[in-house]
Amino acid sequence: MASFVVRPSGPLAGEVAVQGAKNSALKLMAACLLAPGRSRLENVPAITDVDLMAALLGAMGARVGREGAAPGAGTGLPGADPPTLVVEVPERLEPVAPYELVERMRASVVVLGPLLARQGRARVSLPGGDDFGQRPIDFHLRALGELGAEFSFEHGYVEGRCGRLLGARVVLEYPSHTTTDNVLMAATLAKGTTVIENAACEPEVVDLAGLLTSMGARISGAGTSRIEVEGVDELRPAVHATVADRVEAATFLAATGIAGGDVHLVGARPEHMDMLLEKLSQMGMDLAPTPRGLRARASGRLRAVDVATLPYPGVATDYKPLIVTMLSTASGVAIVSENLFAGRFRYVDELRRMGADIRIEGHHAVVRGIERLSGAKLRASDIRAGAALVVAGLSAEGETTVAGAEHVDRGYSAFAEKLRALGADVERPLRDTALAAG
Repeated sequence: MASFVVRPSGPLAGEVAVQGAKNSALKLMAACLLAPGRSRLENVPAITDVDLMAALLGAMGARVGREGAAPGAGTGLPGADPPTLVVEVPERLEPVAPYELVERMRASVVVLGPLLARQGRARVSLPGGDDFGQRPIDFHLRALGELGAEFSFEHGYVEGRCGRLLGARVVLEYPSHTTTDNVLMAATLAKGTTVIENAACEPEVVDLAGLLTSMGARISGAGTSRIEVEGVDELRPAVHATVADRVEAATFLAATGIAGGDVHLVGARPEHMDMLLEKLSQMGMDLAPTPRGLRARASGRLRAVDVATLPYPGVATDYKPLIVTMLSTASGVAIVSENLFAGRFRYVDELRRMGADIRIEGHHAVVRGIERLSGAKLRASDIRAGAALVVAGLSAEGETTVAGAEHVDRGYSAFAEKLRALGADVERPLRDTALAAG
């Protein structure tokens, strides 16, 4: 199993480039299925989840590759691939998303809407991905059902069929990001007008709407809780640049808060992280927008603040492992409440192995900060938890080993290399990197 090895190295300093957003790039790739031809997606991170989505699109008949990459090149060495992805979509797709790919990544479910809109049918395995509680597909099926799709279940697959989808008013029970994406994509080729009420407002939804608009879709209201889509008969390929990854930016903010230092996050979008930046400022970090991104400075021990996860523009659940890690060495006691997903405190036991004083009460974590964590052998349970444990090791006494680095590879390109460029003492043995990629 691949691992990160982390030792304390003092304050961080320098610049780090923020990659394109994982949570946007995967949906942009799925959206390319809506139009036959050749689309170009810029600023796409070289991460395992992009490889998995590329393989999924390939199983449907599309061809996906890095523009300018050497023949046969893949993303085996993080950060080594060109950031532009080319997606060539045939006139007819094979509308099947196989189990062996979907079970590794929950975001695979977003091919459901494009397949129904283009082909009138879809066979998609029930999704897998990170293990932090149930995230049912029912929201997607109910919403797409409002547009005229019918579903059945066979042998672990969702079977969807429809004629041409019909515009409708879709009221989401919860502002689910991926459900909003699925309905948004499906509605672009539906007959008539679709209104999505209680839609997710994340920047990644706005990014997807931007690509779809470039492809010829007629969309208004993206970024608000009410999105209106006037269906068109066909879409065309397009060129689009992926929005910056606010969760990767948050990871380097957490690293700066834990280790101290002065770091410039080039390409970060502060306006996409308002609530997080407010909380970090309350904790004692000095944060300032710049013409090129965001500058973060921290010195001394941070202060404890209470945090609750909420749909955007609230504090994202993906930030929470990073925040809990920062609070574990902050001065005072904080309560962190998880309001979105059950079971997303599973990394806490690993922080406790480092000496953290954290008590779980239902969907709350009570964090009593200690002076310093102690290095230990740890195991990552998901993408963000793995990154948070690496960050925890930056100021822990002694050496920290985080096994399960392949989880981190799903969402971060060249994570160890970027931290080292800021002065961190983080190793990722080359043989482990190759093994994780293979």
